[in-house]
Amino acid sequence: MTEYEKKVREILSENGCYFLRHGKGDHDMWFSPKNNNSFPVAVKIKSRHTANAIMKQAGVKHHF
Repeated sequence: MTEYEKKVREILSENGCYFLRHGKGDHDMWFSPKNNNSFPVAVKIKSRHTANAIMKQAGVKHHF
């Protein structure tokens, strides 16, 4: 199974999103200037559906 965490973080950074803080459990909080919103990003992302949901929350038009 493919793990998407590295690629998700690279794409978020390329689109101006940045790390805010460590969240509860195995999530980090990120901020997106595109939609002026913070959102959680899991430490381990094993599903493309989860990766796509993170991109949607960030306002980034990218699909896995």
